[in-house]
Amino acid sequence: MKRLPPRILSPILAAVCCVVVLLGFLWWELSSTRSDLGRQLRNVTDRLRPGSQTGSTLPADDFLDATGDESLLHLRTGDLLALQGEWASAAGEYQKAVDTGGGLTALRKLAQAQLQIRDIPAARNTLEKLRRAGARSEDLLLIESIILLRSADLVKASQLLQSATPSPQQHYGLALLAIVQGNTDEAKSQLRQVIEGWEPVLRTYARTLLSAYDEYALFPVSPPSHLQTLVAHALAQVQECELALPILSRVTTVQDDYRDAWIIQGYCELTTNRAREAVASFERAYALDPEKPEIQYFLGRSYAALGDSQNAMTFLKYAIQNRFEPESDARRLLAKVALKANDAVTAMEQEQTLTTLPDANLDTYREFISVALQLGKKQEAYLKAVEATQKWPDDARSFELLGDTAVTVDQKEEAKKAYQTALQKNPNANSVQEKLKKL
Repeated sequence: MKRLPPRILSPILAAVCCVVVLLGFLWWELSSTRSDLGRQLRNVTDRLRPGSQTGSTLPADDFLDATGDESLLHLRTGDLLALQGEWASAAGEYQKAVDTGGGLTALRKLAQAQLQIRDIPAARNTLEKLRRAGARSEDLLLIESIILLRSADLVKASQLLQSATPSPQQHYGLALLAIVQGNTDEAKSQLRQVIEGWEPVLRTYARTLLSAYDEYALFPVSPPSHLQTLVAHALAQVQECELALPILSRVTTVQDDYRDAWIIQGYCELTTNRAREAVASFERAYALDPEKPEIQYFLGRSYAALGDSQNAMTFLKYAIQNRFEPESDARRLLAKVALKANDAVTAMEQEQTLTTLPDANLDTYREFISVALQLGKKQEAYLKAVEATQKWPDDARSFELLGDTAVTVDQKEEAKKAYQTALQKNPNANSVQEKLKKL
């Protein structure tokens, strides 16, 4: 049974840590935006353990051309969902960002999400909207070439890229083409040119892809399947799972006991809406290594995507018992699946535990309260809201949450007091002022 050596796993784990930090920052930014708008964002935390790099395959990942706070909120929500591998939901948020004036940034992100969920016709339509909106020719080239590569139209992709003016986007497209064709020397040459270019996101992606070849060079006696798996993993990191899957399929066909290849294949299948295939891949990985919590977690996710709540809960519990990290990811998903399966006890147990973990924040308490109210546990919900004000006594949002909960459980006087306290701490909280007027 082959496993990736520590020299390879160490940078992967480091990348995971970076994603977790960015996820936390994005969450804080999202909360701040929501507070400014007086809106509440709920239940976007069914997280996929980060296993890929952040950023957009499509460059200029910024919010400068977003014309309003509402579109910015949808963009940030979409980014969180994309980090979790929830590309279908991310596409929905990016579409809302487009509809509320998100501009070229929203259209680029929408195209990326549509490509991830294999909606090629929609991606082509978005490409035309970008063209009409005046997007840069280099960006249009990259999107169109990726559409052709994802469609397995390598001849047209090659013609399009070879005839284009040299740019980081052109070199990156040619690098992906070379990877698909198995042309190692050409891929490395093109990636080096991207690294020397001016596009920061593509430079990062090129380094990731090139590092796969560099790692393989450290093991000169390794079989070709090792290189193919390293390259496939790098493709998954740069959001190119669709290109990684054929490579992984060749590896697992020849080497059925390659655990890490099965894990990466299952991850790519899961993030590209192939849940049934993902279950099969993770089951094979599980048979090779039944104690690995990451395999158990992703099996739980895959079964949940299929609507098989019982198997999903079983494997998520295994993952938690084997100390899967981040623990909150597994518990949050288990709570969600249990709620769908009408297992109130498990759902409440997980939500309660989540509020005790080191990474618990106000949104964690909000989730507990939401679930408790759904299950008719009004007293538990109210007490948890009181607990939130004790934990964050200087945060106006905790008192707003207490006020909202008090209104729901018909304690209007307590709600009034909570809203008044929230306004004392943040006089500019317009949403609280509106709620107080309604009492």
